[in-house]
Amino acid sequence: MSFTKINHYEKEYADTHHECALTVTEGVENQPVVNPYFVRKKKRALTTEEYVEGILQGNITTLSQAITLVESSNPDHYAQAQEIIEKCLPHAGKSVRIGITGVPGAGKSTFIEAVGNMVTSLKHKLAVLAIDPSSERSGGSILGDKTRMESICHNPDVFIRPSPSAGSLGGVARKTRETIVLCEAAGFDVIFIETVGVGQSETAVHSMVDMFMLLQISGAGDELQGIKRGIMEMADMMVITKADGENIHKAELAKTQFQSALRLFPVPESQWRPKVYTSSAVARTGLEALELVRGAVERVRPAAVIAVDALAARDSARLCATVQLSDTGLVPGSGVGNRRSALDRGTLGVPVIAVGIPTVVDADPRAGLFLTPRDIDQRIRELGRLLGYGITLALQPSLTAADVTALLG
Repeated sequence: MSFTKINHYEKEYADTHHECALTVTEGVENQPVVNPYFVRKKKRALTTEEYVEGILQGNITTLSQAITLVESSNPDHYAQAQEIIEKCLPHAGKSVRIGITGVPGAGKSTFIEAVGNMVTSLKHKLAVLAIDPSSERSGGSILGDKTRMESICHNPDVFIRPSPSAGSLGGVARKTRETIVLCEAAGFDVIFIETVGVGQSETAVHSMVDMFMLLQISGAGDELQGIKRGIMEMADMMVITKADGENIHKAELAKTQFQSALRLFPVPESQWRPKVYTSSAVARTGLEALELVRGAVERVRPAAVIAVDALAARDSARLCATVQLSDTGLVPGSGVGNRRSALDRGTLGVPVIAVGIPTVVDADPRAGLFLTPRDIDQRIRELGRLLGYGITLALQPSLTAADVTALLG
């Protein structure tokens, strides 16, 4: 017994004491990254009839899966994708297709968000096909245009589908035409096609749409840049974006330059001359005010509409010092020579009370020069608060000025 015990202690001492200070302990084997006990359940593949039925019913999930099947490069998916497209073709062709293109950073996604809100307010269903460039090295694509459309991405009447260009030239994806057919069959009557940031030769989208819109930014060239062939002569409408803040005058100058350049193009067979506008998706300017208000009226059905607008005065003493009231409506932009559709009982179907405040002075009518006070922002804030008090007290006679102050904080 003692001999065995001595051997045991000698072995234990040898295992724990080494002549070298460096010791290596036994580790564990490399663990698998994926759980070896995980069993992936394969989803049941839908039949062609199930795809078509879901699309015609407006099922967004089925529509997305069908678009993925159409865009797939797997040869096994080609035959079924063709069958789906052929069966959806009789239900397509009933939408308004608008192609929106422009240089990178022109504000295409932000512009689509602003216009999309106007489209849905008019009780239309909108599909946005956003084409994102693919990497030449990795082949991947960010597909992040949807993140810039926060206000419409949760709207049930809007379907946003980012797609990679996958090496396809022309500013669109390889299967954009087929995707349009599926969206039309799903009941979307307005379709926006946002191309990748393009140059001057990516005009493939022009043959897919009813109207081709080109977004430009100020300072992107002069008249010579405008008369270059390519995407300029394909555009049906040109919009100078980001016309807000200190960039308004630059945008107006760019508008004048492009208008001069477009006159040099030969008149097409349709006799349509491209129009040039300025717009700001952030300040919500350049969008048709009538359509926005009409959509709100149709949904809310108010007893009356109170429209507040800025006026142009000829005397600087009237700036932010007078208030003009009218029950005949108003015409936005008429004071500065930019007349829009009228907001009145005839266009909206309800009484329109117009409130106008002079904020600009007509310095030179012949040159179209208008000036504003240096402290215009502060004055507008004060007048806005004053109008808020007046309208609230007029609609709620039981309240006092102190009550309104407490409500407004």
